[in-house]
Amino acid sequence: MGLDDFLDKAKDLASEENLDKAKSFLTDENVDKVADKIKDIAPDAVDGIVDQVAQKAKDFGGE
Repeated sequence: MGLDDFLDKAKDLASEENLDKAKSFLTDENVDKVADKIKDIAPDAVDGIVDQVAQKAKDFGGE
């Protein structure tokens, strides 16, 4: 599979329907679960960054 094939498949996946489906998984509860797991294994120094990214994900998900 070449780069062009990969990009074509990525474009096919980037549909409005798939975006809406992905956003449906970005509930506050799911984002918090993932953020907590990341903070469990990552160094404490990155906790603030994880929290910022989690908040952005929550804002994007809209739930």
